[in-house]
Amino acid sequence: MDIQQLSAKFAICRLSSMDGVDLTADFAFLAKTDDEISLVCEAGRIPENATAVQRGYSAFKICGQLDFSLVGIVAGIADILAKARISIFIVSTYDTDYFFVPSAERDRTAALLRDAGYRILDQPQNPLAR
Repeated sequence: MDIQQLSAKFAICRLSSMDGVDLTADFAFLAKTDDEISLVCEAGRIPENATAVQRGYSAFKICGQLDFSLVGIVAGIADILAKARISIFIVSTYDTDYFFVPSAERDRTAALLRDAGYRILDQPQNPLAR
């Protein structure tokens, strides 16, 4: 399976409202529940109304469209990284999954996954290209 490293640095935010969220950015993952509003965005695009921010994250994209019937894809990756004590934050879109690790762990994450048989790809020019 191919996993692509994204080159941007990311932040994970809790927001007081959706005001100021730049949905035209190359990457913005917005989630709203009855309890909270969360945003994963490039580090330079944190809205002013963020009430909590975790900076310094690097992203990996699980390549290809992942059918809803597939099981264990994220669990396999999470298990490898958990055994190495690398914390992850996961977001899912309709077609694929992304996981974020502290930027200090980016190279070790790539090496561990490569050793486990995953092919690690560099990001193409268009960060959302399939």
